[in-house]
Amino acid sequence: MKQLVLDIRPDAPPTLDNFVVGGNEELVATLRAIAAPAETPLPGHLYLWGPAGSGRSHLLRGTLAAAGGRPTACIGADEVGHELPQTPGLLLAIDDVGRLGDDAQIALFNAFNRSRSLGQTLLLAGGEAPRQLALREDLRTRIGQCLIYEVRPLDDESRAAILATLAARRGLRLADEVIDFLMRHGRRDLPSLLAVLDALDNASLERKRAVTLPLLREMMQAGLDI
Repeated sequence: MKQLVLDIRPDAPPTLDNFVVGGNEELVATLRAIAAPAETPLPGHLYLWGPAGSGRSHLLRGTLAAAGGRPTACIGADEVGHELPQTPGLLLAIDDVGRLGDDAQIALFNAFNRSRSLGQTLLLAGGEAPRQLALREDLRTRIGQCLIYEVRPLDDESRAAILATLAARRGLRLADEVIDFLMRHGRRDLPSLLAVLDALDNASLERKRAVTLPLLREMMQAGLDI
């Protein structure tokens, strides 16, 4: 079993400590190094990629939260205009780079060019590997020269352990058959599983019943989307 970090309420601010590490130990360690104080040698620009729900945005924001006194900025692709911030020493995170428009792509390319002189570090995220990004070739090449990490999905054993632990913290006991059913028939990305756990918790309180497979099936019949 890989390391699991389980304080992951949906309303908790994203940090590197409450990211469910799974098979991403090296990635998280590198992000911690990027977030370290400026006197620590930085590992360079970084691009991480994975499907929606894999934790890309969480990792970007968690790294900025760990950056201490270093200036930081996190910008979505749709917010990038003709220019990006030129703050010296900036840790600049840009999410969904595959959605950058033409002007925004030029802005990011220029940010790469001046990053050394400004002491900036670029932390980028997207849904595809660099060679698959629908971007101008010179920018795709620059991204391909970053440290590249694919965000590895959790395995079912990790997901089951997370559900059981979070349920226990709420005073719930999820029977093994409930967890097995969710693993077989539900959406297995973590946000969807946490949403189902919230719904089960509420139904258990409202109906004053334990969380069992019959209760889960009743909720599905009533329209719960799992």
